[in-house]
Amino acid sequence: MLNLVATPIGNLGDITLRALETLRAADLVVSEDTRKTGTLLHHFDIRKPQLSFREDNEAKALPRVMNALREGLNVALVSDAGSPSVSDPGFTLVRACLSEGIAVSVNPGPTAVVAALTLSGLPVHSFTFRGFPPRKPGQRKRFFEVDRRAPHTLIFYESPRRLTGFLSDALDVFGDRDAAVANDLTKLFERVDRGKLSELLAVFRENEPRGEYTVVIAGAAAEADPARAERAEKKRRYKELSLRGRGEPIGDGLTDSDDATEGD
Repeated sequence: MLNLVATPIGNLGDITLRALETLRAADLVVSEDTRKTGTLLHHFDIRKPQLSFREDNEAKALPRVMNALREGLNVALVSDAGSPSVSDPGFTLVRACLSEGIAVSVNPGPTAVVAALTLSGLPVHSFTFRGFPPRKPGQRKRFFEVDRRAPHTLIFYESPRRLTGFLSDALDVFGDRDAAVANDLTKLFERVDRGKLSELLAVFRENEPRGEYTVVIAGAAAEADPARAERAEKKRRYKELSLRGRGEPIGDGLTDSDDATEGD
């Protein structure tokens, strides 16, 4: 069986009892960075064989892991921090197991995506996780354009070296929306900066970013969609003309909410 085991994103106290049980019962522990995973295992006095599974060695590592699973071994796939396969290798391994009928189980736990979202103060009822954006500014802006009119909250990962470029491009594409930048979540110096994108850009231009960041950006407001606004205005005018044609008073019963609730 393949067990997907979430690991702490900073504070080791966040590991679950079930995750520890699974790791202790595993015959093989697979991770992107065996050194980081080794530190985690050592902290909890767990000694297990390890195998590195990264994007650059996937072609060699995947057959080895699959052979272990075919032999009936219990394999634990862990992330360096957080949930396996979330901006982390593992997706291809899960697909390979499913295609061969090998059982896959999950030990859920910490993830920076949800932690940052819940701390952001932005709407949580609907959101999209977009992972790491492209590194080059032109490609990054095109990446952002896909979600420019999306009404839901957007979540991204970004490195310290590219954070100010990210915020600058986000400001250009999305406009000056509310946002939050989370860093060192669950650690001693956990920090979440909240404000407009322009304000956050100024903050990190003055203070050198360090560590990994999770950026949460508010979705587009309904009125920010030109096509929707135009349809609402046309409907308002149509109602007004209809009322005038029937000699009925205009104003009472005709509200902005009537226009705003038009179905698409």
